[in-house]
Amino acid sequence: MRRIFEESTLAGMRLRNRLVRSATWEGMADAEGRVTDRLVGVYERLAIGGVGLIISSYMFVDLEGRQPPDQVGAHRDDLTSGLARLAEAAHRGGAPLVAQIVHCGGQATSAAHPSAPSAVDSPGYSRRPRELTVAEIAGIVASFAAAARRLKEAGFDGVQLHGAHGYLLAQFLSPLRNHRDDDYGGSLENRARFALEVYQAVRGEVGRGFPVMIKLNANDFLEGSTTEVDAAYLARALARAGIDAIEVSGGTPGSGRLGAARPDIATREDEAYFRPQARHIRAAAPEVPLILVGGLRSLDVIESILDAGEADYFSLCRPLIREPELPLRWNRGDRRRADCVSCLGCFGPTRRGEGLRCVKTEPEGPPAVTA
Repeated sequence: MRRIFEESTLAGMRLRNRLVRSATWEGMADAEGRVTDRLVGVYERLAIGGVGLIISSYMFVDLEGRQPPDQVGAHRDDLTSGLARLAEAAHRGGAPLVAQIVHCGGQATSAAHPSAPSAVDSPGYSRRPRELTVAEIAGIVASFAAAARRLKEAGFDGVQLHGAHGYLLAQFLSPLRNHRDDDYGGSLENRARFALEVYQAVRGEVGRGFPVMIKLNANDFLEGSTTEVDAAYLARALARAGIDAIEVSGGTPGSGRLGAARPDIATREDEAYFRPQARHIRAAAPEVPLILVGGLRSLDVIESILDAGEADYFSLCRPLIREPELPLRWNRGDRRRADCVSCLGCFGPTRRGEGLRCVKTEPEGPPAVTA
């Protein structure tokens, strides 16, 4: 029987356990998207805390796809040396590091006029975007591939395409947000085309020996948008194409209490809220390693999902903001539930430009970082 704290191999990466730090926006890059000393310290502490794999915060692949001004960039060659510092910090602590790469599309806020599959209003959009041309779509595909190449050169262990939470890959898949009548819209096959082209371009750039994963929304929880049927189709297509792992998520900024980060995870029954969606993706692509995210707080809940064969790895976001050493605590025999109270307070300082922190443990702000 598989166990959480056993070594395993995921897409060639040797992991010391099955716990994953899910991509989490730290809000600690500079105005150019460069890595800062403070951000390096976050990754070093996560690795020392014992997590098996770290997935970075979402890194933008071109300026028009950028969201906040303190988002990490992977869109220029001169950023590679700073990105290498993140990889080195994770490796010093014994954890592989996968970079999440994204184009925010209609949810981008740094662009003068955001672009998206279609010029439609939608929950989570700050304003109506303009419709991308076919030539622009090809340019974005190339931007993903170039970003992946930079991250490989920087020493990262893999990349994860952000196909969740209402960003551009998810926008193309969504019938609510994609009203195109060309090869990128209409049928489910056409709506899945952009994500597959991005995957194939990235794979062509980095080769077969470099892990390429995806974070996939199995349901947007928006009326008329992506459901498990759409996500299962894309999961099957990516499995055939050779995707190395799928992280199952859901929700968008317009989904209210059914978004990706849900409040008030008070009981076992509140945990693993994307578990039903994970079952659909597992059935669609049983050969692909599955990572589950969403309200995981208890080791026994995680173990029950592993024992049931519904997921292979388990992603944590907010618990590791409050308690970066949680994996070590659990591994040493202290099986108490994660200390995180699921209040969502950690994202307030980030939105104010102060950087990510747990307001319960660091109410006055983060300590000085000397890294």
